[in-house]
Amino acid sequence: MEAAFFVMAIMGCGDAAAACATARIEPAHYATVQQCQAAMPDVLARNNDLDFPVVSAACQRNGAQMVERGLGKSKG
Repeated sequence: MEAAFFVMAIMGCGDAAAACATARIEPAHYATVQQCQAAMPDVLARNNDLDFPVVSAACQRNGAQMVERGLGKSKG
């Protein structure tokens, strides 16, 4: 099973940060969301060539994810 990691999506947005869409994905992978967020200022500085009024970034989980499944009482 593949481990989960975080990637940074570079978002291009309209005026007032509306109607955002992913413009590109940063190639680096981060082990935690905190590492991803800490890298954001440098990544945004490198991605200043996008033709949008507002450019932002978002950390997104990528890879396999485990979901805990609880056993509930059956009704009957």
